[in-house]
Amino acid sequence: MMMMKTLKKSLEIPEVYKINEPLHQSTYLVNGTLKPWNGATTNVYSTISSTEEYQKTLLGTIPQLGEAEAMEALDSATNAFDKGKGIWPTMKVADRIDCMEKFVEQMKTKRAEVVKLLMWEIGKSLPDSEKEFDRTIDYIYDTIEDYKQMDRDSAKFEKHGGVYAHIRRGPLGVVLCLGPYNYPLNETFCLLIPALIMGNTAIFKPAKFGVLLMSPLLEAFQNSFPKGVVNILYGRGRTLATPIMQSGKVDVLALIGNSASAKALQTQHPKSNRLRLVLGLEAKNPGIVLPDADLDLAVEECIAGSLSFNGQRCTALKVLYVHEDIVDEFNKRFTAKVDALKFGNPWEEGVKLTPLPEPDKPAYIQELIDDAEAKGAKILNAKGGETSENYIYPAVLYPVNKDMRVYHEEQFGPVVPVVAFKDIDEPLDDIADSNYGQQVSLFGKDVNTLSPLIDSLVNLVCRVNLNSSCQRGPDVYPFTGRKDSAVSTLSVHDALRSFSIRTFVASKDNAYNNAILEDLLEKKTSNFISTDYIL
Repeated sequence: MMMMKTLKKSLEIPEVYKINEPLHQSTYLVNGTLKPWNGATTNVYSTISSTEEYQKTLLGTIPQLGEAEAMEALDSATNAFDKGKGIWPTMKVADRIDCMEKFVEQMKTKRAEVVKLLMWEIGKSLPDSEKEFDRTIDYIYDTIEDYKQMDRDSAKFEKHGGVYAHIRRGPLGVVLCLGPYNYPLNETFCLLIPALIMGNTAIFKPAKFGVLLMSPLLEAFQNSFPKGVVNILYGRGRTLATPIMQSGKVDVLALIGNSASAKALQTQHPKSNRLRLVLGLEAKNPGIVLPDADLDLAVEECIAGSLSFNGQRCTALKVLYVHEDIVDEFNKRFTAKVDALKFGNPWEEGVKLTPLPEPDKPAYIQELIDDAEAKGAKILNAKGGETSENYIYPAVLYPVNKDMRVYHEEQFGPVVPVVAFKDIDEPLDDIADSNYGQQVSLFGKDVNTLSPLIDSLVNLVCRVNLNSSCQRGPDVYPFTGRKDSAVSTLSVHDALRSFSIRTFVASKDNAYNNAILEDLLEKKTSNFISTDYIL
């Protein structure tokens, strides 16, 4: 194991990004109240050192809530939904939109605080942290606009077979929302925001890493939504989520993370048939480099795909299949580019690789490297496997085979396995046999070769990226996966549907019913039956 120089540089931390005082989150949000917590707390550390001699930085503390607080939040969300009679689920669409607009305007004022905490908590670079915040703001506005259009499209009556129908989308009930640490703001809000705007009530627990960055937003949640609509808990997922699920009162499990966690929570629900699932889970997205690919382009995209945010993305390229005719040249160019990537603290100019938020991640990556080397792979790049207290430099491993752990496991970190292939059926068979089916990157230019490949791959994964790395965005496009990679579809448009159900009022076409409908529309006594057009 090679040791790399530890990032100390405490004197080089810009003043604006220094942690001068730890943030002690001493409240949690339940039933519209920021309730004080005087019980046990959990320290929140950053793996980034702020001293000359390496040591983790104490960022603050969070409440270590227990089952009683979990059930309190559940009761709050259940009462706010009130069997469909609550203020929030029966509210006019325009009024729910007003609440969401109030929230996002207040959220925008917290940009600097959230971006700073994103860098310290999960090691995300300054440009990427700013991008995550801004992208989340855009996502909320786009969701609002899409919901307006949905409501406009529903502001009418249909008539078939002598029956009038007024069809809209209604909420599902109580949502348990659990977000990931790698995009603790954006991907969490891609669950929470559409769930709320559709009229559901929610219990939300932030991820283990990226938890303090929610603190600046608590007051905005509190004063933008009716009491009980949003409830925010802190603590261990197993302690809090298990009793909530065991109650049987949760209607939707919304989770982005690990499939083992999702399965464990599903099994706790006593009425599994009525539990809706909105899940974004792991993936082992492959890149396939054909012999006629533009190698410079393929290398650049594979660098971005495999090592953006240190490979800690479900959409990362986690295994590269390269045709045997070009694999040596690809490896030569790819490894040179990998070793040229700058490692540094998140606020440093031009940094591409940053400290890993999980303290045990370098050791895990080293295990994968050791296993691969023991079974015939070599580290191709000079810096590969260099280790410090909070990082392990990306190792490019070749040749990789199916006996190696790194071939099967989702590494979710900086190691890149390369597999040579002769026949295109080799990677196709592997993708078909895989437990995952999210995306693939395909590099080549001959349409006669690409066409049958594309036609097969779209039936194995849910997004084929032509000569580009895998990614989630733009957020208007569907984001989902086959097999163990996802349940339901997320995007601005699809998420609104994932967190709602079509529901309608029907009446036979006769004078008696028609008079009632006309009276309802004229007097506007119903929030559901309405042909008002939201501009």
